[in-house]
Amino acid sequence: MDDLGSLGSGEKAALVILAFLQADCRTSAYGEELLSLGKDFNLTRDVHSPGDLLEDGDLETDGHVTSCITAALSDMQPSVELQWPRNHAEAADLQQIAEGLREIADQLERRVVAEATLNLSRNISASPSEEWKDHLAWEVDRVMKSGVGLEHLPQERVIAALTLTLVKGVCEQTPRLLRTLFNAVLQYFNPETAR
Repeated sequence: MDDLGSLGSGEKAALVILAFLQADCRTSAYGEELLSLGKDFNLTRDVHSPGDLLEDGDLETDGHVTSCITAALSDMQPSVELQWPRNHAEAADLQQIAEGLREIADQLERRVVAEATLNLSRNISASPSEEWKDHLAWEVDRVMKSGVGLEHLPQERVIAALTLTLVKGVCEQTPRLLRTLFNAVLQYFNPETAR
């Protein structure tokens, strides 16, 4: 799916996908799978490593202020974060893409996602993982053909948001499917980047 060409490399696509999937994580098992997946793809880093914190609470080069507040809040923050590109403009662009996809997904969820998620979950549970990408593509195509009422938005973004919403819905119910579906999405978006 070359429609997300602005993402360029597979690593950038994986980063946007993971950022999308991490938003509003509702279950701890799903959250643990996301953290593990991020580590395996080298898309996360430990935010509490000694090299990231400065003793005097100064401003770091990435714009974060460190102080005793960081330590006090550490139990409320995840222990890892996504590794966005060092180029702040590029990182902001990728974050904006992920946020835009989440906004579209919110509109989709209110309209059609529950039924499509159930269909996808049923189809992948009855078939080998090599066919999951095809099931995912078929369900996205079916929903898009039925009309989602978002014709005013760029359709490649609607397709991406729908795809990621379906994957998130299935994986929130069955977290162990995350890795295989993540790879299916990478292959669906850009076949030469799948791992």
